Amino acid sequence: MIFSRPAFALSALLMAPAALVASHRPAAAQSLQEALALAYSNNPTLQAARAQLRAVDENVPQALSGWRPTVQIATGVGQATTSTNAGDRVTSPWRSRDIVSNQASVTQPIYRGGRTVASTRRAENQVLAQRARLLATEQQVLSDTVNAYVAVIRDQEEVRLNINNEQVLTRQLQATNERFRVGEITRTDVAQAESRLAGTRASRADAEGRLQQSRATFSRLVGQPPRALVAPQPLRVPLATAAEAGTLAGQNNPNVVAALFDEAAARDLVDVNFASLLPQVSVTGSTFRNDNSTSTVDTRLNGTQVTANLTVPLYQGGAEYAQVRQARQSAQQARQVVDDQRRQATQQATSAWETLNAARAQVDSVRAQIRAAEIALDGVQREAIVGSRTTLDVLNAEQELLNARVSLVRALANVITASHSLAASVGRLTARDLSLPVQIYDMEAYYREVRNRWIGFGDYADRGR
Repeated sequence: MIFSRPAFALSALLMAPAALVASHRPAAAQSLQEALALAYSNNPTLQAARAQLRAVDENVPQALSGWRPTVQIATGVGQATTSTNAGDRVTSPWRSRDIVSNQASVTQPIYRGGRTVASTRRAENQVLAQRARLLATEQQVLSDTVNAYVAVIRDQEEVRLNINNEQVLTRQLQATNERFRVGEITRTDVAQAESRLAGTRASRADAEGRLQQSRATFSRLVGQPPRALVAPQPLRVPLATAAEAGTLAGQNNPNVVAALFDEAAARDLVDVNFASLLPQVSVTGSTFRNDNSTSTVDTRLNGTQVTANLTVPLYQGGAEYAQVRQARQSAQQARQVVDDQRRQATQQATSAWETLNAARAQVDSVRAQIRAAEIALDGVQREAIVGSRTTLDVLNAEQELLNARVSLVRALANVITASHSLAASVGRLTARDLSLPVQIYDMEAYYREVRNRWIGFGDYADRGR
């Protein structure tokens, strides 16, 4: 495992700044590692990507078939009726005969203009590119799962904060009504308290709606609804600077790796198409037996033959030249795609690095804001008792504290998601890197089984899952 996890949890942070990690874990709790393991094993998007890789693996045996012989058996059965005339005289009346023909042939390619070699190289590069795309899909699924997991905890905390604030404002409205009845404050103070309570109820309803949306997203990715989620910790990615992150991303990001192999496959396609302009050599052996093929008398013709075949294309309409030119332009396009993917990966890594640092700085600032807001609220409440502060002052101080606590929850969530985004941008958010408790999918298992298969359909669909 290349990452370490600092003691930096999302929940239980509003109770005391020093309490960064929960002291115990409920029996039915679900950790982030467990959620990621479920997504890795069950997510249909990831399963589809694995099936797609197995389909691309089949390109290799298809290309290798160019080295292998083709065997054919042809049989014909029929009836012929003939007669023979010499001028106006019939020399042989109409007669019928049964015709039977059998032929078996074997053709072995010797040289196909280099098409088989180029096609095999292209198929191998396509397989490697698809493996990189599978890693990209894996990272995307795991990243989405992290975001969904954190979103559920974040929204749960926001709901809890809004419920607590609603309870506080309810009690405050009751106290305000009591003070209004004894003439200490005016009707305006009561209206202000009622307005703030109604606003808090609306915020609570909105937070509850977002929580249900987050739970639905979690269920879609993981395959089951969230249980008692354990507050996760951010990854500590072993990178010192944004420039280092960008450099590593430009080399190791799965999308960059896939683009590199796509470029190699595009260059191989030039050779594949050029092979159609070169001579081809093959050897054909055949054996045959024909019954009554030319005569009404029972006859049988048996024989065998072996031929060496040389085909030299001279001109075939010009389509082959166009295909070569087209392949060269496709290779040029693939080279530009590599540069574009490398730039995108560098930009994503740099952005994730800066987002992570900004989120960490925001956490420190918001914690300081919460401490100050708590002191301010306590002071305003004491001053309101002696009449030097109004009800609106108390409501504003409570709202500032609530906003700061919500900001802390969101900032902590941003730290966790940004750290995982940074790991994904440099190609290190895989099940193996995260040491998930799962059996790692073997991307080469199906490839090894089918690469040199000469015949048979096999039953490999579920192997390596």
